Amino acid sequence: MPQDNLYQDKTILITGGAGSIGSELARTIVTKSPKVIRIYDNNEAGLFELEQELKSDKLRFLLGDIRDRRRLKRAMEEVDIVFHAAALKHVPLCEYNPFDAVQTNVVGTQNVIEAVLDANVGKMINISTDKAVNPISVMGATKLLAERLVGAANYYKGKRESIFSSVRFGNVLNSRGSIVPLFCQQIKKGGPVTVTNPDMMRFVMTIPKAVDLVLKSVEITKGGEIFILKMPFLRIGDLVDVMVAELAPKYGYSSQKIEIKEIGERFGEKICEELITENETSNAYETEEMFIINLNMKNVSKKDKPSLMGNFLSNNHILNRAEILNLLREISL
Repeated sequence: MPQDNLYQDKTILITGGAGSIGSELARTIVTKSPKVIRIYDNNEAGLFELEQELKSDKLRFLLGDIRDRRRLKRAMEEVDIVFHAAALKHVPLCEYNPFDAVQTNVVGTQNVIEAVLDANVGKMINISTDKAVNPISVMGATKLLAERLVGAANYYKGKRESIFSSVRFGNVLNSRGSIVPLFCQQIKKGGPVTVTNPDMMRFVMTIPKAVDLVLKSVEITKGGEIFILKMPFLRIGDLVDVMVAELAPKYGYSSQKIEIKEIGERFGEKICEELITENETSNAYETEEMFIINLNMKNVSKKDKPSLMGNFLSNNHILNRAEILNLLREISL
Protein backbone atom coordinates (compact mmCIF):
# COMPACT_ATOMS: atom_id res chain seq x y z
CA MET A 1 0.00 0.00 0.00
CA PRO A 2 1.44 3.43 -0.89
CA GLN A 3 2.52 5.30 2.20
CA ASP A 4 0.15 8.25 1.71
CA ASN A 5 -2.87 5.90 1.59
CA LEU A 6 -1.98 4.36 4.95
CA TYR A 7 -3.40 7.38 6.75
CA GLN A 8 -6.37 8.24 4.59
CA ASP A 9 -9.53 8.34 6.73
CA LYS A 10 -7.58 6.82 9.65
CA THR A 11 -7.59 7.92 13.29
CA ILE A 12 -4.04 8.49 14.55
CA LEU A 13 -2.84 8.90 18.14
CA ILE A 14 0.55 10.44 18.92
CA THR A 15 1.74 10.24 22.53
CA GLY A 16 4.24 12.94 23.36
CA GLY A 17 2.67 14.76 20.44
CA ALA A 18 3.86 18.22 21.51
CA GLY A 19 7.53 17.19 21.41
CA SER A 20 9.96 17.60 18.52
CA ILE A 21 9.28 14.22 16.88
CA GLY A 22 5.60 14.00 17.82
CA SER A 23 4.78 17.46 16.48
CA GLU A 24 6.67 16.84 13.23
CA LEU A 25 4.74 13.58 12.81
CA ALA A 26 1.53 15.59 13.21
CA ARG A 27 2.66 18.20 10.66
CA THR A 28 3.47 15.46 8.15
CA ILE A 29 0.49 13.15 8.64
CA VAL A 30 -2.07 15.97 8.59
CA THR A 31 -1.22 16.39 4.87
CA LYS A 32 -2.11 12.74 4.16
CA SER A 33 -5.91 13.02 4.56
CA PRO A 34 -6.38 11.33 7.95
CA LYS A 35 -9.77 11.28 9.59
CA VAL A 36 -8.29 12.77 12.76
CA ILE A 37 -4.97 13.04 14.61
CA ARG A 38 -5.13 12.95 18.41
CA ILE A 39 -2.13 14.71 19.91
CA TYR A 40 -1.71 13.43 23.46
CA ASP A 41 0.68 15.17 25.84
CA ASN A 42 0.98 16.42 29.42
CA ASN A 43 2.60 19.66 28.17
CA GLU A 44 -0.27 22.16 28.17
CA ALA A 45 1.80 25.01 26.75
CA GLY A 46 3.22 22.78 24.01
CA LEU A 47 -0.26 21.63 22.98
CA PHE A 48 -1.50 25.23 22.87
CA GLU A 49 1.45 26.37 20.74
CA LEU A 50 1.01 23.48 18.29
CA GLU A 51 -2.72 24.17 18.03
CA GLN A 52 -2.01 27.82 17.20
CA GLU A 53 0.57 26.81 14.62
CA LEU A 54 -1.34 24.12 12.74
CA LYS A 55 -4.94 25.34 13.01
CA SER A 56 -6.44 22.21 11.41
CA ASP A 57 -9.87 20.69 11.98
CA LYS A 58 -8.17 17.29 11.63
CA LEU A 59 -6.37 17.70 14.97
CA ARG A 60 -7.55 17.00 18.51
CA PHE A 61 -5.38 18.14 21.41
CA LEU A 62 -5.65 15.81 24.40
CA LEU A 63 -4.11 16.79 27.72
CA GLY A 64 -3.06 13.62 29.48
CA ASP A 65 -0.19 11.53 30.81
CA ILE A 66 0.80 8.01 29.73
CA ARG A 67 0.96 7.12 33.42
CA ASP A 68 -2.83 7.56 33.54
CA ARG A 69 -4.36 4.32 32.24
CA ARG A 70 -7.96 5.55 32.35
CA ARG A 71 -7.12 8.66 30.32
CA LEU A 72 -5.20 6.57 27.79
CA LYS A 73 -8.10 4.15 27.43
CA ARG A 74 -10.46 6.96 26.51
CA ALA A 75 -7.95 8.55 24.12
CA MET A 76 -7.37 5.20 22.37
CA GLU A 77 -11.00 4.58 21.32
CA GLU A 78 -11.37 3.83 17.59
CA VAL A 79 -7.68 4.56 16.89
CA ASP A 80 -6.01 2.85 13.90
CA ILE A 81 -2.31 3.72 14.41
CA VAL A 82 -0.40 4.80 17.53
CA PHE A 83 2.95 6.57 17.53
CA HIS A 84 4.42 6.33 21.01
CA ALA A 85 6.88 9.21 21.41
CA ALA A 86 6.22 10.16 25.04
CA ALA A 87 9.23 9.56 27.28
CA LEU A 88 11.69 11.04 29.73
CA LYS A 89 14.80 11.47 27.59
CA HIS A 90 17.47 13.46 29.41
CA VAL A 91 20.18 11.20 30.82
CA PRO A 92 21.20 13.29 33.88
CA LEU A 93 17.60 14.00 34.90
CA CYS A 94 16.73 10.31 34.70
CA GLU A 95 19.84 9.45 36.75
CA TYR A 96 18.63 11.69 39.58
CA ASN A 97 14.94 10.79 39.17
CA PRO A 98 15.06 7.05 38.41
CA PHE A 99 11.66 6.17 39.88
CA ASP A 100 10.01 8.72 37.60
CA ALA A 101 11.98 7.45 34.61
CA VAL A 102 10.63 3.95 35.28
CA GLN A 103 7.08 5.24 35.77
CA THR A 104 7.08 7.03 32.42
CA ASN A 105 9.37 5.00 30.17
CA VAL A 106 8.49 1.52 31.42
CA VAL A 107 5.10 1.59 33.16
CA GLY A 108 3.89 4.30 30.78
CA THR A 109 4.85 2.18 27.76
CA GLN A 110 3.08 -0.82 29.29
CA ASN A 111 -0.01 1.36 29.76
CA VAL A 112 0.09 2.36 26.09
CA ILE A 113 0.48 -1.27 24.99
CA GLU A 114 -2.45 -2.41 27.12
CA ALA A 115 -4.62 0.45 25.85
CA VAL A 116 -3.70 -0.52 22.28
CA LEU A 117 -4.71 -4.13 22.96
CA ASP A 118 -7.96 -3.16 24.68
CA ALA A 119 -8.93 -0.94 21.73
CA ASN A 120 -7.68 -3.44 19.11
CA VAL A 121 -5.54 -0.75 17.44
CA GLY A 122 -3.94 -1.89 14.19
CA LYS A 123 -0.34 -0.74 14.68
CA MET A 124 1.82 0.75 17.42
CA ILE A 125 5.23 2.26 16.64
CA ASN A 126 7.48 2.92 19.64
CA ILE A 127 10.16 5.63 19.43
CA SER A 128 13.40 4.35 21.00
CA THR A 129 17.00 5.51 21.23
CA ASP A 130 20.57 4.36 20.72
CA LYS A 131 20.98 4.73 24.48
CA ALA A 132 18.98 1.49 24.82
CA VAL A 133 21.94 -0.40 23.32
CA ASN A 134 24.21 -1.84 26.04
CA PRO A 135 22.81 0.78 28.44
CA ILE A 136 24.85 2.27 31.26
CA SER A 137 22.25 4.91 32.25
CA VAL A 138 18.83 4.74 33.87
CA MET A 139 17.34 6.38 30.80
CA GLY A 140 18.95 3.81 28.47
CA ALA A 141 17.90 0.89 30.67
CA THR A 142 14.29 2.06 30.81
CA LYS A 143 14.18 2.54 27.04
CA LEU A 144 15.66 -0.94 26.52
CA LEU A 145 12.92 -2.41 28.69
CA ALA A 146 10.35 -0.38 26.74
CA GLU A 147 11.69 -1.91 23.50
CA ARG A 148 11.40 -5.39 25.00
CA LEU A 149 7.84 -4.75 26.19
CA VAL A 150 6.85 -3.57 22.71
CA GLY A 151 8.46 -6.56 21.01
CA ALA A 152 6.90 -9.01 23.47
CA ALA A 153 3.45 -7.49 22.96
CA ASN A 154 3.31 -9.33 19.62
CA TYR A 155 3.09 -12.57 21.64
CA TYR A 156 1.15 -11.16 24.58
CA LYS A 157 -1.71 -9.98 22.34
CA GLY A 158 -3.32 -13.41 21.90
CA LYS A 159 -5.70 -13.43 18.93
CA ARG A 160 -5.85 -9.67 18.56
CA GLU A 161 -4.62 -8.25 15.26
CA SER A 162 -2.51 -5.41 16.72
CA ILE A 163 1.15 -5.35 15.71
CA PHE A 164 3.99 -3.64 17.57
CA SER A 165 7.44 -2.45 16.52
CA SER A 166 10.10 0.12 17.46
CA VAL A 167 12.39 2.58 15.72
CA ARG A 168 15.78 3.33 17.25
CA PHE A 169 17.10 6.87 16.83
CA GLY A 170 20.48 8.48 17.23
CA ASN A 171 20.73 12.11 18.37
CA VAL A 172 18.06 14.15 16.59
CA LEU A 173 19.68 17.46 15.67
CA ASN A 174 17.92 20.62 16.82
CA SER A 175 15.25 18.71 18.74
CA ARG A 176 14.01 20.25 21.97
CA GLY A 177 16.61 20.04 24.74
CA SER A 178 19.37 18.67 22.46
CA ILE A 179 22.93 19.96 22.28
CA VAL A 180 22.57 22.06 19.11
CA PRO A 181 20.09 24.61 20.55
CA LEU A 182 22.07 24.60 23.82
CA PHE A 183 25.31 25.47 22.00
CA CYS A 184 23.43 28.11 19.99
CA GLN A 185 22.25 29.83 23.17
CA GLN A 186 25.73 29.76 24.70
CA ILE A 187 27.35 31.21 21.55
CA LYS A 188 24.67 33.91 21.35
CA LYS A 189 25.62 35.00 24.89
CA GLY A 190 29.30 35.14 23.98
CA GLY A 191 30.24 31.85 25.63
CA PRO A 192 31.53 29.91 27.27
CA VAL A 193 30.37 26.87 25.31
CA THR A 194 30.34 23.94 27.73
CA VAL A 195 31.35 20.53 26.41
CA THR A 196 31.32 17.42 28.55
CA ASN A 197 34.02 15.69 26.48
CA PRO A 198 35.01 16.82 22.96
CA ASP A 199 35.95 13.25 22.01
CA MET A 200 32.42 11.92 22.51
CA MET A 201 31.01 10.34 19.36
CA ARG A 202 27.31 10.50 18.49
CA PHE A 203 25.05 9.21 15.73
CA VAL A 204 23.04 12.07 14.28
CA MET A 205 19.91 12.55 12.20
CA THR A 206 17.67 15.48 11.32
CA ILE A 207 14.04 15.70 12.46
CA PRO A 208 12.72 15.10 8.89
CA LYS A 209 14.96 11.99 8.57
CA ALA A 210 13.70 10.73 11.93
CA VAL A 211 10.07 11.19 10.88
CA ASP A 212 10.74 9.54 7.50
CA LEU A 213 12.08 6.50 9.35
CA VAL A 214 9.00 6.32 11.56
CA LEU A 215 6.62 6.57 8.60
CA LYS A 216 8.59 4.01 6.61
CA SER A 217 8.38 1.60 9.55
CA VAL A 218 4.58 1.88 9.55
CA GLU A 219 4.57 0.95 5.89
CA ILE A 220 6.74 -2.18 6.14
CA THR A 221 6.28 -3.50 9.70
CA LYS A 222 4.87 -6.96 10.22
CA GLY A 223 5.37 -6.87 13.99
CA GLY A 224 8.34 -7.34 16.27
CA GLU A 225 10.96 -5.33 14.38
CA ILE A 226 13.38 -2.65 15.54
CA PHE A 227 14.16 -0.29 12.66
CA ILE A 228 17.54 1.50 12.62
CA LEU A 229 18.34 4.15 10.03
CA LYS A 230 21.84 4.15 8.59
CA MET A 231 23.19 7.43 9.86
CA PRO A 232 26.52 9.23 10.20
CA PHE A 233 28.67 9.68 13.28
CA LEU A 234 30.24 12.91 14.50
CA ARG A 235 32.72 14.02 17.13
CA ILE A 236 31.21 16.53 19.57
CA GLY A 237 34.36 18.64 19.57
CA ASP A 238 34.13 19.04 15.79
CA LEU A 239 30.46 20.01 16.08
CA VAL A 240 31.29 22.72 18.62
CA ASP A 241 34.16 24.11 16.54
CA VAL A 242 31.99 24.32 13.43
CA MET A 243 29.11 25.96 15.30
CA VAL A 244 31.38 28.56 16.93
CA ALA A 245 33.03 29.41 13.61
CA GLU A 246 29.65 29.68 11.87
CA LEU A 247 27.55 31.44 14.52
CA ALA A 248 29.90 33.71 16.49
CA PRO A 249 30.19 36.34 13.69
CA LYS A 250 26.39 36.35 13.28
CA TYR A 251 26.07 37.37 16.94
CA GLY A 252 28.82 39.98 16.76
CA TYR A 253 31.66 37.96 18.30
CA SER A 254 35.02 36.78 17.10
CA SER A 255 35.06 33.00 16.99
CA GLN A 256 38.57 33.05 18.51
CA LYS A 257 37.22 34.80 21.61
CA ILE A 258 34.44 32.30 22.35
CA GLU A 259 35.70 30.07 25.17
CA ILE A 260 35.10 26.34 24.84
CA LYS A 261 35.03 24.91 28.35
CA GLU A 262 35.38 21.18 28.99
CA ILE A 263 33.31 20.20 32.03
CA GLY A 264 33.70 16.41 32.01
CA GLU A 265 31.21 13.71 31.15
CA ARG A 266 28.26 13.15 33.42
CA PHE A 267 27.39 9.83 35.03
CA GLY A 268 25.47 7.62 32.60
CA GLU A 269 26.99 9.12 29.44
CA LYS A 270 29.01 7.00 27.02
CA ILE A 271 32.05 8.26 25.17
CA CYS A 272 30.86 6.41 22.07
CA GLU A 273 27.21 5.55 21.46
CA GLU A 274 26.09 2.35 19.71
CA LEU A 275 23.10 1.57 17.50
CA ILE A 276 23.14 -2.23 17.45
CA THR A 277 24.83 -5.03 19.36
CA GLU A 278 26.69 -7.90 17.78
CA ASN A 279 24.18 -10.32 19.31
CA GLU A 280 21.32 -8.43 17.67
CA THR A 281 22.88 -8.91 14.23
CA SER A 282 21.98 -12.61 14.45
CA ASN A 283 18.35 -11.55 14.07
CA ALA A 284 18.90 -8.64 11.70
CA TYR A 285 18.98 -7.92 8.01
CA GLU A 286 20.01 -4.96 5.91
CA THR A 287 18.22 -2.77 3.36
CA GLU A 288 19.60 0.15 1.39
CA GLU A 289 18.62 2.69 4.04
CA MET A 290 18.34 0.80 7.32
CA PHE A 291 19.12 -2.22 9.45
CA ILE A 292 16.11 -4.15 10.75
CA ILE A 293 16.30 -6.33 13.84
CA ASN A 294 13.49 -8.84 13.52
CA LEU A 295 12.65 -10.35 16.89
CA ASN A 296 10.51 -13.01 15.19
CA MET A 297 13.28 -14.34 12.93
CA LYS A 298 15.11 -17.57 13.59
CA ASN A 299 18.80 -16.97 14.17
CA VAL A 300 20.87 -16.96 11.02
CA SER A 301 24.03 -19.00 11.03
CA LYS A 302 26.95 -17.72 13.08
CA LYS A 303 29.09 -17.34 9.99
CA ASP A 304 26.76 -14.57 8.80
CA LYS A 305 27.15 -12.51 11.99
CA PRO A 306 30.54 -10.91 11.30
CA SER A 307 29.47 -10.00 7.76
CA LEU A 308 26.41 -8.05 8.88
CA MET A 309 28.27 -6.43 11.79
CA GLY A 310 31.02 -5.45 9.39
CA ASN A 311 28.46 -3.88 7.08
CA PHE A 312 26.99 -1.98 10.00
CA LEU A 313 30.36 -0.65 11.15
CA SER A 314 31.35 0.35 7.62
CA ASN A 315 28.19 2.47 7.39
CA ASN A 316 29.22 4.51 10.45
CA HIS A 317 30.65 7.37 8.40
CA ILE A 318 32.41 9.95 10.59
CA LEU A 319 31.50 13.43 9.41
CA ASN A 320 34.30 15.88 8.70
CA ARG A 321 33.87 19.56 9.52
CA ALA A 322 32.67 20.51 6.04
CA GLU A 323 30.02 17.79 6.20
CA ILE A 324 28.96 18.92 9.68
CA LEU A 325 28.54 22.47 8.37
CA ASN A 326 26.38 21.22 5.49
CA LEU A 327 24.26 19.24 7.95
CA LEU A 328 23.78 22.28 10.18
CA ARG A 329 22.76 24.37 7.20
CA GLU A 330 20.28 21.64 6.27
CA ILE A 331 18.50 22.29 9.59
CA SER A 332 18.65 26.06 8.94
CA LEU A 333 21.04 26.80 11.77
